Amino acid sequence: MDVILIRHTRVAVPRGICYGQTDVPVAETFAEEAAKTRAALQAYVPFDKVYSSPLRRARLLAEYCGYADCETDPRLMELNMGEWEMRPYDTLTDDYARRWFDDYLHLPTPGGESFQDQRRRVESFLRDLSVQPYRRVAVFAHAGVLGCAAIYGGLYPESQAWDSVTDYGGLLRITL
Repeated sequence: MDVILIRHTRVAVPRGICYGQTDVPVAETFAEEAAKTRAALQAYVPFDKVYSSPLRRARLLAEYCGYADCETDPRLMELNMGEWEMRPYDTLTDDYARRWFDDYLHLPTPGGESFQDQRRRVESFLRDLSVQPYRRVAVFAHAGVLGCAAIYGGLYPESQAWDSVTDYGGLLRITL
């Protein structure tokens, strides 16, 4: 099964703000960016099934691309940043924050989750998906979800989880 993962477009949040699972609005450039994503998706249509994160930035892109009836799944949400949601990264300066920045793959955010927690969520979704009778599926989600899926799909090792993130509106293809 081919799975085409689509990263949401830019958001209306200043650069450097930790927004994880906060349901933030899309940027003013949404229509322009979404049109490029929709055009890029044409190489893969039709889809047997389309899924989306329930967060607005992914759902709106799915709708713009013609999939208003897509199924949402909370396992496709971005990393839960807990107490750090909507805080500027540069204000996270305590000892725990420094340890987290050094080992974000394994340590959870305060009141949130770790990359490993997110990875388990995404892998659960992909395992459930892999037993479905679909040939091609689209998934509208977030950078962290795409990174987890790429690791699951064997595109790169965990140590490169953030080195290969697609741009906003970008596509990633894995095979299950």
